[in-house]
Amino acid sequence: MSQEPAPASTVRQPLEPAAADAVRAYAARTRDNADRLAAVLEDIAANGLPSVEECTPWEELREAHLARLAAQRPAVA
Repeated sequence: MSQEPAPASTVRQPLEPAAADAVRAYAARTRDNADRLAAVLEDIAANGLPSVEECTPWEELREAHLARLAAQRPAVA
């Protein structure tokens, strides 16, 4: 990095405390999701793929996810 001061147009603007907290919370959730995915991939690499009987069909996963999304959203008239 250069020792020269940054031009005025590239100076960062601080976030409001609530916005900064929201960004930190999003980063934590994203990090947790990435850690879970990495753990699953490491398990697959170490032990191979699970048997078909141990897996949940993607259609069931999709329907469960859609139901969760619908429950979070208020009904539209």
